[in-house]
Amino acid sequence: MWLPLLGLILGALFGSILTVTVPIVYAKYLSVAVLAALDSLLGGFRGVLEESFDGVILLSGFFTNALMAALLAYLGDHLGLDLYLAAVIAFGLRLFSNMGFIRRDLINRYRLKKAKKAGEIHD
Repeated sequence: MWLPLLGLILGALFGSILTVTVPIVYAKYLSVAVLAALDSLLGGFRGVLEESFDGVILLSGFFTNALMAALLAYLGDHLGLDLYLAAVIAFGLRLFSNMGFIRRDLINRYRLKKAKKAGEIHD
């Protein structure tokens, strides 16, 4: 549990120290790729809570989703369409769905732990 937290802290420190500028031309591609990557990370956390986590699935989904979203945005630019919106909608819905599950699961675990502590539920 401490290793992912350490990675998050180190990533936040490096991100605040290092300044990376992205040309405005690539901002759309980067934004949908980040959205897709966040979806994969939340899906991985959900997998941990459901006790069905698979690292290979997480990594393959992380890179495949980010690449597919960026390619969709690129293809849309060349066709003169805003295809990146399809990725934004799809991954946005999945993000909120995963966050809803994670929130409910954590609240239920907290309530169960609290009820066990109060002696209302026995193992």
